[in-house]
Amino acid sequence: MTDRALGSCSCGAVKFEIALPTKWIAHCHCSMCRRAHGAPFVTWVGVDAAAFRVTGGGESLGRHRSSPEATRSFCTTCGSPLFFESSRWPGEIHIARAAFASELDKAPLAHVFFSDKAPWVDVRDDLPRRGGPTGVEPLD
Repeated sequence: MTDRALGSCSCGAVKFEIALPTKWIAHCHCSMCRRAHGAPFVTWVGVDAAAFRVTGGGESLGRHRSSPEATRSFCTTCGSPLFFESSRWPGEIHIARAAFASELDKAPLAHVFFSDKAPWVDVRDDLPRRGGPTGVEPLD
């Protein structure tokens, strides 16, 4: 394991790196993530914004305001969804786990926004489930 992890979009136009350690890794089940990624949930990697940098293809990075407090970034060449930033988590950037080519320092730690989970998804792992109005409250 090194002190950095590398990643890119699907076509390789946008490249990025983070300094480890990550803050957290979690599976998000909110409907906005599902629609943005076309997937039943998205695994996000949370890092301090200061630990993140785009190393190539910044001109291919598009941004979309997905809600009043959040912005999603994607590759304008291949369409890969990559990054999420929100005023709910200032100073932090969330990066799609699937965009990393490198191994990371931890596995997913929880399911968040689980109360918003797609009804057709059957989750069978033992990770903690969080939800409720904030998306991160314990669901016991």
